[in-house]
Amino acid sequence: MSDQVVTRFAPSPTGFLHIGGARTALFNWLYARGRGGKFLLRIEDTDRERSTPEATQAILQGLSWMGLDWDGDPISQFTRADRHAEVARQLLAEGKAYKCFSTQDEIAAFRESARAEGKSTQFRSPWRDADPATHPDLPSVIRIKAPQQGTTVIRDQVQGDVTIRNDQLDDMVLLRGDGTPVYMLAVVVDDHDMGVTHVIRGDDHLNNAARQMMIYDAMGWPVPVWAHIPLIHGPDGKKLSKRHGALGAQEYQAMGYPAAGMRNYLARLGWSHGDNEFFTDAQAKEWFDLSGIGKSPARFDLKKLESLCGQHIAVSDDAALRQELEAYLAAAGKPALTSTQGDALERAMFCLKDRAKTFPELIEKAHFALASRPVEPDEKAAKALATVSDGMLSELTPQLQNASWTRNDLEATLGAFAEDRGTKFGKLAGPLRAALAGRAVTPSVFDMMLVLGQDETLARLRDAAGRVGSN
Repeated sequence: MSDQVVTRFAPSPTGFLHIGGARTALFNWLYARGRGGKFLLRIEDTDRERSTPEATQAILQGLSWMGLDWDGDPISQFTRADRHAEVARQLLAEGKAYKCFSTQDEIAAFRESARAEGKSTQFRSPWRDADPATHPDLPSVIRIKAPQQGTTVIRDQVQGDVTIRNDQLDDMVLLRGDGTPVYMLAVVVDDHDMGVTHVIRGDDHLNNAARQMMIYDAMGWPVPVWAHIPLIHGPDGKKLSKRHGALGAQEYQAMGYPAAGMRNYLARLGWSHGDNEFFTDAQAKEWFDLSGIGKSPARFDLKKLESLCGQHIAVSDDAALRQELEAYLAAAGKPALTSTQGDALERAMFCLKDRAKTFPELIEKAHFALASRPVEPDEKAAKALATVSDGMLSELTPQLQNASWTRNDLEATLGAFAEDRGTKFGKLAGPLRAALAGRAVTPSVFDMMLVLGQDETLARLRDAAGRVGSN
Protein backbone atom coordinates (compact mmCIF):
# COMPACT_ATOMS: atom_id res chain seq x y z
CA MET A 1 0.00 0.00 0.00
CA SER A 2 1.38 3.41 -0.92
CA ASP A 3 2.33 6.00 1.68
CA GLN A 4 -0.11 8.48 0.15
CA VAL A 5 -3.52 8.61 1.81
CA VAL A 6 -6.34 7.77 -0.62
CA THR A 7 -9.97 8.03 0.48
CA ARG A 8 -13.16 7.64 -1.49
CA PHE A 9 -16.83 8.51 -1.40
CA ALA A 10 -19.02 5.89 -3.06
CA PRO A 11 -22.70 6.89 -3.23
CA SER A 12 -25.46 4.94 -4.98
CA PRO A 13 -27.23 7.16 -7.55
CA THR A 14 -30.76 6.32 -6.44
CA GLY A 15 -31.63 9.79 -5.08
CA PHE A 16 -30.14 13.10 -3.99
CA LEU A 17 -27.04 13.55 -1.82
CA HIS A 18 -28.61 13.30 1.65
CA ILE A 19 -27.04 14.99 4.64
CA GLY A 20 -25.52 11.78 6.03
CA GLY A 21 -23.82 11.11 2.70
CA ALA A 22 -22.61 14.71 2.56
CA ARG A 23 -20.98 14.32 5.98
CA THR A 24 -19.32 11.01 4.96
CA ALA A 25 -17.96 12.72 1.84
CA LEU A 26 -16.75 15.66 3.97
CA PHE A 27 -14.91 13.39 6.45
CA ASN A 28 -13.17 11.58 3.56
CA TRP A 29 -12.31 14.90 1.88
CA LEU A 30 -10.93 16.45 5.08
CA TYR A 31 -8.86 13.37 5.92
CA ALA A 32 -7.29 13.22 2.45
CA ARG A 33 -6.84 16.96 1.89
CA GLY A 34 -5.29 17.46 5.34
CA ARG A 35 -2.61 14.89 4.51
CA GLY A 36 -1.82 15.83 0.92
CA GLY A 37 -3.70 12.74 -0.23
CA LYS A 38 -6.32 11.95 -2.86
CA PHE A 39 -10.08 12.04 -2.52
CA LEU A 40 -11.77 9.84 -5.15
CA LEU A 41 -15.38 9.51 -6.21
CA ARG A 42 -17.04 6.26 -7.26
CA ILE A 43 -20.67 6.02 -8.35
CA GLU A 44 -22.02 2.63 -7.24
CA ASP A 45 -24.50 2.24 -10.07
CA THR A 46 -24.76 -1.56 -10.25
CA ASP A 47 -28.46 -1.48 -9.29
CA ARG A 48 -29.60 -0.70 -12.84
CA GLU A 49 -33.30 -0.47 -11.97
CA ARG A 50 -32.87 2.23 -9.32
CA SER A 51 -29.76 4.09 -10.58
CA THR A 52 -30.51 7.16 -12.68
CA PRO A 53 -28.33 9.73 -14.49
CA GLU A 54 -30.43 12.46 -12.80
CA ALA A 55 -29.48 11.14 -9.35
CA THR A 56 -25.80 10.96 -10.36
CA GLN A 57 -26.03 14.58 -11.51
CA ALA A 58 -27.73 15.61 -8.25
CA ILE A 59 -24.95 13.97 -6.21
CA LEU A 60 -22.21 15.70 -8.25
CA GLN A 61 -23.98 19.05 -7.93
CA GLY A 62 -24.46 18.53 -4.18
CA LEU A 63 -20.74 17.80 -3.71
CA SER A 64 -19.80 20.79 -5.87
CA TRP A 65 -22.05 23.10 -3.84
CA MET A 66 -20.46 21.75 -0.64
CA GLY A 67 -17.05 22.65 -2.10
CA LEU A 68 -15.83 19.03 -1.96
CA ASP A 69 -13.61 18.64 -5.01
CA TRP A 70 -12.51 15.15 -6.03
CA ASP A 71 -9.43 13.93 -7.89
CA GLY A 72 -9.80 12.54 -11.41
CA ASP A 73 -13.06 11.52 -13.05
CA PRO A 74 -15.85 9.81 -11.08
CA ILE A 75 -15.65 6.04 -11.59
CA SER A 76 -18.75 4.06 -12.56
CA GLN A 77 -18.86 0.72 -10.75
CA PHE A 78 -21.17 -0.80 -13.38
CA THR A 79 -18.61 -0.33 -16.17
CA ARG A 80 -16.08 -2.42 -14.21
CA ALA A 81 -18.24 -5.59 -14.00
CA ASP A 82 -15.79 -7.58 -16.20
CA ARG A 83 -12.92 -6.82 -13.81
CA HIS A 84 -15.02 -7.86 -10.79
CA ALA A 85 -15.93 -11.17 -12.50
CA GLU A 86 -12.26 -11.75 -13.39
CA VAL A 87 -11.33 -11.66 -9.68
CA ALA A 88 -14.11 -14.17 -8.83
CA ARG A 89 -12.82 -16.52 -11.54
CA GLN A 90 -9.25 -16.11 -10.28
CA LEU A 91 -10.34 -17.17 -6.78
CA LEU A 92 -12.18 -20.14 -8.34
CA ALA A 93 -9.06 -21.18 -10.25
CA GLU A 94 -6.96 -20.96 -7.06
CA GLY A 95 -9.40 -23.14 -5.09
CA LYS A 96 -10.39 -20.24 -2.80
CA ALA A 97 -13.90 -20.17 -4.24
CA TYR A 98 -16.20 -22.85 -5.67
CA LYS A 99 -19.14 -23.37 -7.98
CA CYS A 100 -22.41 -23.92 -6.13
CA PHE A 101 -25.35 -25.52 -7.97
CA SER A 102 -27.86 -25.37 -5.09
CA THR A 103 -31.22 -23.95 -6.19
CA GLN A 104 -33.21 -21.32 -4.30
CA ASP A 105 -35.70 -24.04 -3.33
CA GLU A 106 -32.92 -26.23 -1.90
CA ILE A 107 -31.50 -23.30 0.09
CA ALA A 108 -34.98 -22.47 1.45
CA ALA A 109 -35.56 -26.14 2.42
CA PHE A 110 -32.14 -26.23 4.19
CA ARG A 111 -33.06 -23.15 6.22
CA GLU A 112 -36.50 -24.46 7.12
CA SER A 113 -35.07 -27.76 8.35
CA ALA A 114 -32.32 -25.97 10.35
CA ARG A 115 -34.96 -23.71 11.96
CA ALA A 116 -37.04 -26.74 12.95
CA GLU A 117 -33.99 -28.35 14.55
CA GLY A 118 -32.99 -25.15 16.33
CA LYS A 119 -29.73 -24.90 14.36
CA SER A 120 -28.10 -21.97 12.55
CA THR A 121 -29.96 -21.11 9.36
CA GLN A 122 -26.72 -20.02 7.68
CA PHE A 123 -26.53 -21.97 4.43
CA ARG A 124 -23.77 -24.56 4.17
CA SER A 125 -23.39 -25.58 0.55
CA PRO A 126 -22.90 -29.27 -0.21
CA TRP A 127 -20.76 -28.19 -3.19
CA ARG A 128 -17.97 -26.55 -1.14
CA ASP A 129 -15.63 -29.53 -1.30
CA ALA A 130 -17.19 -31.38 -4.23
CA ASP A 131 -14.92 -32.77 -6.93
CA PRO A 132 -15.27 -30.56 -10.04
CA ALA A 133 -15.60 -33.81 -12.03
CA THR A 134 -19.01 -34.30 -10.37
CA HIS A 135 -20.31 -30.88 -11.40
CA PRO A 136 -23.52 -31.00 -13.44
CA ASP A 137 -23.92 -28.99 -16.61
CA LEU A 138 -26.24 -26.50 -14.92
CA PRO A 139 -26.17 -22.78 -14.02
CA SER A 140 -24.14 -22.07 -10.88
CA VAL A 141 -23.03 -19.25 -8.65
CA ILE A 142 -19.47 -18.76 -7.45
CA ARG A 143 -19.10 -18.69 -3.66
CA ILE A 144 -16.01 -17.77 -1.64
CA LYS A 145 -14.69 -20.34 0.85
CA ALA A 146 -15.17 -18.57 4.17
CA PRO A 147 -12.76 -19.44 7.00
CA GLN A 148 -14.53 -21.90 9.32
CA GLN A 149 -12.33 -21.73 12.43
CA GLY A 150 -10.96 -18.87 14.49
CA THR A 151 -12.01 -15.23 14.41
CA THR A 152 -11.87 -12.19 12.17
CA VAL A 153 -10.90 -8.92 13.85
CA ILE A 154 -11.99 -5.64 12.27
CA ARG A 155 -9.45 -3.11 13.54
CA ASP A 156 -11.63 -0.02 13.40
CA GLN A 157 -10.35 3.49 14.07
CA VAL A 158 -13.70 4.61 15.50
CA GLN A 159 -15.35 1.49 16.91
CA GLY A 160 -12.15 -0.13 18.23
CA ASP A 161 -11.42 -3.83 17.59
CA VAL A 162 -14.57 -5.72 16.58
CA THR A 163 -14.21 -9.53 16.71
CA ILE A 164 -16.45 -11.85 14.69
CA ARG A 165 -16.37 -15.65 14.96
CA ASN A 166 -15.56 -17.14 11.58
CA ASP A 167 -18.25 -19.82 11.96
CA GLN A 168 -20.73 -16.92 11.67
CA LEU A 169 -19.45 -16.02 8.19
CA ASP A 170 -21.19 -17.69 5.26
CA ASP A 171 -19.71 -18.72 1.95
CA MET A 172 -20.75 -15.46 0.33
CA VAL A 173 -21.81 -15.45 -3.33
CA LEU A 174 -19.29 -13.56 -5.49
CA LEU A 175 -20.75 -14.13 -8.95
CA ARG A 176 -24.46 -14.73 -9.57
CA GLY A 177 -25.83 -17.41 -11.86
CA ASP A 178 -26.08 -14.90 -14.73
CA GLY A 179 -22.39 -14.02 -14.32
CA THR A 180 -22.95 -10.61 -12.70
CA PRO A 181 -20.79 -9.71 -9.66
CA VAL A 182 -22.34 -8.96 -6.27
CA TYR A 183 -21.92 -5.58 -4.56
CA MET A 184 -19.57 -6.95 -1.85
CA LEU A 185 -17.08 -8.17 -4.46
CA ALA A 186 -17.33 -5.00 -6.58
CA VAL A 187 -16.58 -2.75 -3.58
CA VAL A 188 -13.42 -4.63 -2.61
CA VAL A 189 -12.05 -4.89 -6.16
CA ASP A 190 -12.74 -1.20 -6.83
CA ASP A 191 -11.21 -0.05 -3.54
CA HIS A 192 -8.10 -2.15 -4.22
CA ASP A 193 -7.73 -1.07 -7.85
CA MET A 194 -8.26 2.60 -6.90
CA GLY A 195 -5.53 2.33 -4.26
CA VAL A 196 -7.89 3.27 -1.41
CA THR A 197 -5.94 3.25 1.87
CA HIS A 198 -8.71 4.40 4.25
CA VAL A 199 -12.37 3.39 4.10
CA ILE A 200 -14.38 5.98 6.08
CA ARG A 201 -18.10 5.18 5.91
CA GLY A 202 -21.28 4.79 7.99
CA ASP A 203 -21.29 2.21 10.78
CA ASP A 204 -24.21 0.45 9.07
CA HIS A 205 -21.41 -1.07 6.91
CA LEU A 206 -19.45 -2.42 9.89
CA ASN A 207 -20.62 -6.02 9.45
CA ASN A 208 -19.76 -5.81 5.75
CA ALA A 209 -16.12 -5.25 6.65
CA ALA A 210 -15.69 -8.83 7.97
CA ARG A 211 -17.17 -10.28 4.76
CA GLN A 212 -15.10 -7.96 2.57
CA MET A 213 -11.93 -8.93 4.47
CA MET A 214 -12.44 -12.52 3.23
CA ILE A 215 -11.88 -11.25 -0.32
CA TYR A 216 -8.85 -9.11 0.62
CA ASP A 217 -7.27 -12.08 2.42
CA ALA A 218 -8.06 -14.57 -0.36
CA MET A 219 -6.49 -12.25 -2.95
CA GLY A 220 -3.49 -11.46 -0.72
CA TRP A 221 -4.33 -7.75 -0.88
CA PRO A 222 -3.59 -5.30 1.98
CA VAL A 223 -6.70 -4.47 4.00
CA PRO A 224 -7.47 -0.72 4.17
CA VAL A 225 -7.75 1.20 7.43
CA TRP A 226 -11.38 0.98 8.56
CA ALA A 227 -13.29 3.86 10.16
CA HIS A 228 -17.02 3.27 10.60
CA ILE A 229 -18.74 6.47 11.70
CA PRO A 230 -22.04 6.64 13.63
CA LEU A 231 -25.17 7.64 11.74
CA ILE A 232 -26.88 11.01 12.19
CA HIS A 233 -30.03 11.09 14.30
CA GLY A 234 -32.88 13.58 14.37
CA PRO A 235 -33.60 15.80 17.40
CA ASP A 236 -35.74 12.95 18.83
CA GLY A 237 -32.78 10.56 18.89
CA LYS A 238 -34.10 8.40 16.03
CA LYS A 239 -32.26 7.82 12.74
CA LEU A 240 -32.49 10.97 10.61
CA SER A 241 -35.19 10.51 7.99
CA LYS A 242 -37.68 12.39 5.85
CA ARG A 243 -39.93 12.47 8.90
CA HIS A 244 -37.48 14.97 10.44
CA GLY A 245 -37.48 17.00 7.24
CA ALA A 246 -34.15 15.45 6.21
CA LEU A 247 -33.27 17.05 2.91
CA GLY A 248 -30.72 16.73 0.16
CA ALA A 249 -27.60 18.91 0.22
CA GLN A 250 -28.91 21.02 -2.67
CA GLU A 251 -32.13 21.75 -0.81
CA TYR A 252 -30.06 23.34 1.94
CA GLN A 253 -28.46 25.49 -0.75
CA ALA A 254 -31.92 26.46 -2.01
CA MET A 255 -32.92 27.35 1.57
CA GLY A 256 -30.01 29.77 1.69
CA TYR A 257 -27.38 28.16 3.93
CA PRO A 258 -23.80 29.09 2.97
CA ALA A 259 -21.59 26.13 2.05
CA ALA A 260 -18.82 27.10 4.51
CA GLY A 261 -21.31 27.05 7.38
CA MET A 262 -22.63 23.68 6.23
CA ARG A 263 -19.10 22.22 6.07
CA ASN A 264 -18.29 23.55 9.53
CA TYR A 265 -21.55 22.21 11.01
CA LEU A 266 -21.31 18.75 9.41
CA ALA A 267 -17.66 18.42 10.49
CA ARG A 268 -18.76 19.07 14.07
CA LEU A 269 -21.57 16.51 13.75
CA GLY A 270 -19.88 13.51 15.34
CA TRP A 271 -16.30 14.87 15.36
CA SER A 272 -14.73 17.36 17.71
CA HIS A 273 -11.46 19.19 18.29
CA GLY A 274 -11.41 20.41 21.87
CA ASP A 275 -14.15 22.97 22.42
CA ASN A 276 -13.83 24.54 18.97
CA GLU A 277 -17.24 25.11 17.39
CA PHE A 278 -16.42 27.65 14.68
CA PHE A 279 -13.46 26.98 12.38
CA THR A 280 -12.26 27.58 8.83
CA ASP A 281 -11.64 24.97 6.13
CA ALA A 282 -7.89 25.34 6.67
CA GLN A 283 -8.27 24.61 10.38
CA ALA A 284 -10.61 21.67 9.71
CA LYS A 285 -8.09 20.10 7.29
CA GLU A 286 -5.28 20.59 9.79
CA TRP A 287 -7.22 19.27 12.81
CA PHE A 288 -9.42 16.51 11.38
CA ASP A 289 -8.44 13.07 12.58
CA LEU A 290 -10.22 9.76 12.98
CA SER A 291 -9.49 9.74 16.72
CA GLY A 292 -11.78 12.77 17.16
CA ILE A 293 -14.86 10.89 15.88
CA GLY A 294 -17.24 9.80 18.65
CA LYS A 295 -18.93 6.38 18.80
CA SER A 296 -22.40 7.75 19.54
CA PRO A 297 -24.81 9.03 16.89
CA ALA A 298 -24.85 12.81 16.50
CA ARG A 299 -28.12 14.79 16.57
CA PHE A 300 -28.96 17.16 13.75
CA ASP A 301 -29.74 20.61 15.19
CA LEU A 302 -30.99 23.31 12.81
CA LYS A 303 -30.40 26.13 15.33
CA LYS A 304 -26.70 25.21 15.63
CA LEU A 305 -26.44 25.04 11.85
CA GLU A 306 -27.95 28.53 11.54
CA SER A 307 -25.70 29.95 14.24
CA LEU A 308 -22.54 28.66 12.50
CA CYS A 309 -23.82 29.84 9.11
CA GLY A 310 -24.30 33.35 10.56
CA GLN A 311 -20.70 33.35 11.82
CA HIS A 312 -19.40 32.26 8.40
CA ILE A 313 -21.44 34.90 6.57
CA ALA A 314 -20.00 37.53 8.94
CA VAL A 315 -16.36 36.68 8.09
CA SER A 316 -16.83 36.00 4.37
CA ASP A 317 -15.15 38.02 1.65
CA ASP A 318 -17.74 40.40 0.15
CA ALA A 319 -17.19 39.45 -3.49
CA ALA A 320 -17.27 35.71 -2.69
CA LEU A 321 -20.44 36.23 -0.67
CA ARG A 322 -22.10 38.03 -3.56
CA GLN A 323 -21.17 35.15 -5.88
CA GLU A 324 -22.58 32.52 -3.49
CA LEU A 325 -25.71 34.55 -2.91
CA GLU A 326 -26.30 34.76 -6.66
CA ALA A 327 -25.87 30.96 -6.88
CA TYR A 328 -28.43 30.61 -4.05
CA LEU A 329 -30.97 32.70 -5.98
CA ALA A 330 -30.53 30.44 -9.03
CA ALA A 331 -30.84 27.27 -6.89
CA ALA A 332 -33.98 28.63 -5.21
CA GLY A 333 -35.54 29.57 -8.54
CA LYS A 334 -35.64 33.25 -7.62
CA PRO A 335 -35.02 36.17 -10.03
CA ALA A 336 -31.34 36.93 -10.62
CA LEU A 337 -29.85 40.25 -9.54
CA THR A 338 -29.07 42.85 -12.17
CA SER A 339 -25.42 43.91 -12.26
CA THR A 340 -26.48 47.24 -10.66
CA GLN A 341 -28.21 45.36 -7.82
CA GLY A 342 -25.23 43.03 -7.43
CA ASP A 343 -22.83 45.98 -7.14
CA ALA A 344 -25.11 47.71 -4.61
CA LEU A 345 -25.35 44.49 -2.61
CA GLU A 346 -21.56 44.13 -2.53
CA ARG A 347 -21.18 47.75 -1.38
CA ALA A 348 -23.74 47.11 1.36
CA MET A 349 -22.16 43.88 2.69
CA PHE A 350 -20.35 45.69 5.52
CA CYS A 351 -23.67 46.57 7.17
CA LEU A 352 -25.57 43.37 6.25
CA LYS A 353 -23.45 40.37 6.98
CA ASP A 354 -23.08 40.67 10.75
CA ARG A 355 -26.77 40.07 11.38
CA ALA A 356 -27.84 37.45 8.84
CA LYS A 357 -27.78 33.68 9.45
CA THR A 358 -29.04 32.70 6.01
CA PHE A 359 -29.15 34.25 2.54
CA PRO A 360 -32.92 34.99 2.65
CA GLU A 361 -32.29 37.02 5.84
CA LEU A 362 -29.40 38.82 4.15
CA ILE A 363 -31.53 39.61 1.07
CA GLU A 364 -34.31 40.97 3.31
CA LYS A 365 -31.83 43.24 5.12
CA ALA A 366 -30.44 44.31 1.73
CA HIS A 367 -33.88 45.39 0.50
CA PHE A 368 -32.87 49.07 0.66
CA ALA A 369 -29.90 48.46 -1.68
CA LEU A 370 -31.78 46.24 -4.13
CA ALA A 371 -35.03 48.25 -4.41
CA SER A 372 -35.47 50.81 -7.15
CA ARG A 373 -37.42 54.07 -6.91
CA PRO A 374 -40.10 54.75 -6.02
CA VAL A 375 -39.58 52.53 -2.95
CA GLU A 376 -42.93 51.18 -1.80
CA PRO A 377 -43.22 51.15 2.02
CA ASP A 378 -44.63 48.05 3.68
CA GLU A 379 -47.37 48.42 6.34
CA LYS A 380 -45.03 49.13 9.28
CA ALA A 381 -42.93 51.56 7.26
CA ALA A 382 -46.04 53.41 6.08
CA LYS A 383 -47.07 53.88 9.73
CA ALA A 384 -43.62 55.27 10.57
CA LEU A 385 -43.85 57.74 7.68
CA ALA A 386 -47.24 58.89 8.91
CA THR A 387 -45.62 60.18 12.12
CA VAL A 388 -43.70 62.96 10.31
CA SER A 389 -44.74 65.91 8.25
CA ASP A 390 -43.69 66.20 4.65
CA GLY A 391 -42.18 69.52 5.66
CA MET A 392 -39.65 67.81 7.94
CA LEU A 393 -38.44 65.51 5.15
CA SER A 394 -38.37 68.41 2.66
CA GLU A 395 -36.39 70.60 5.09
CA LEU A 396 -33.87 67.84 5.60
CA THR A 397 -32.99 67.66 1.90
CA PRO A 398 -31.04 70.97 1.62
CA GLN A 399 -29.14 70.14 4.84
CA LEU A 400 -28.00 66.83 3.33
CA GLN A 401 -27.16 68.48 0.01
CA ASN A 402 -24.37 70.30 1.76
CA ALA A 403 -23.11 67.30 3.79
CA SER A 404 -19.74 65.82 2.85
CA TRP A 405 -21.19 62.27 2.89
CA THR A 406 -18.93 60.73 5.46
CA ARG A 407 -20.41 58.91 8.42
CA ASN A 408 -19.22 61.54 10.93
CA ASP A 409 -20.65 64.41 8.89
CA LEU A 410 -23.98 62.63 8.32
CA GLU A 411 -24.31 61.85 12.04
CA ALA A 412 -23.52 65.49 12.91
CA THR A 413 -25.96 66.88 10.29
CA LEU A 414 -28.88 64.64 11.29
CA GLY A 415 -28.19 65.13 15.00
CA ALA A 416 -28.21 68.91 14.62
CA PHE A 417 -31.35 68.76 12.46
CA ALA A 418 -33.22 66.76 15.14
CA GLU A 419 -32.00 69.12 17.89
CA ASP A 420 -33.20 72.21 15.99
CA ARG A 421 -36.67 70.68 15.96
CA GLY A 422 -36.58 69.87 19.67
CA THR A 423 -36.52 66.12 19.15
CA LYS A 424 -34.04 63.24 19.41
CA PHE A 425 -32.53 61.57 16.38
CA GLY A 426 -34.21 58.29 17.46
CA LYS A 427 -37.60 59.85 16.64
CA LEU A 428 -36.37 60.72 13.18
CA ALA A 429 -34.74 57.32 12.52
CA GLY A 430 -38.02 55.38 11.97
CA PRO A 431 -39.37 57.66 9.23
CA LEU A 432 -35.91 57.82 7.61
CA ARG A 433 -35.70 54.00 7.51
CA ALA A 434 -39.15 53.93 5.95
CA ALA A 435 -38.19 56.57 3.37
CA LEU A 436 -34.88 54.96 2.39
CA ALA A 437 -35.81 51.25 2.56
CA GLY A 438 -39.60 50.98 2.67
CA ARG A 439 -39.07 48.80 5.77
CA ALA A 440 -39.20 49.37 9.52
CA VAL A 441 -36.25 47.04 10.31
CA THR A 442 -33.09 47.95 8.41
CA PRO A 443 -29.37 48.53 8.85
CA SER A 444 -28.43 51.88 10.40
CA VAL A 445 -29.72 54.99 8.61
CA PHE A 446 -26.14 56.26 8.18
CA ASP A 447 -24.95 52.97 6.67
CA MET A 448 -27.84 53.01 4.20
CA MET A 449 -27.06 56.60 3.19
CA LEU A 450 -23.40 55.71 2.61
CA VAL A 451 -24.35 52.71 0.44
CA LEU A 452 -27.02 54.55 -1.56
CA GLY A 453 -24.92 57.66 -2.08
CA GLN A 454 -26.02 61.28 -1.93
CA ASP A 455 -28.14 61.53 -5.10
CA GLU A 456 -30.18 58.34 -4.47
CA THR A 457 -30.68 59.21 -0.78
CA LEU A 458 -32.01 62.70 -1.60
CA ALA A 459 -34.26 61.33 -4.36
CA ARG A 460 -35.80 58.77 -1.96
CA LEU A 461 -36.38 61.44 0.67
CA ARG A 462 -38.14 63.63 -1.93
CA ASP A 463 -40.32 60.66 -2.98
CA ALA A 464 -41.26 60.02 0.65
CA ALA A 465 -41.99 63.71 1.29
CA GLY A 466 -44.30 63.69 -1.73
CA ARG A 467 -46.05 60.57 -0.44
CA VAL A 468 -46.53 62.10 3.05
CA GLY A 469 -47.75 65.36 1.53
CA SER A 470 -50.38 63.60 -0.63
CA ASN A 471 -51.82 61.61 2.33
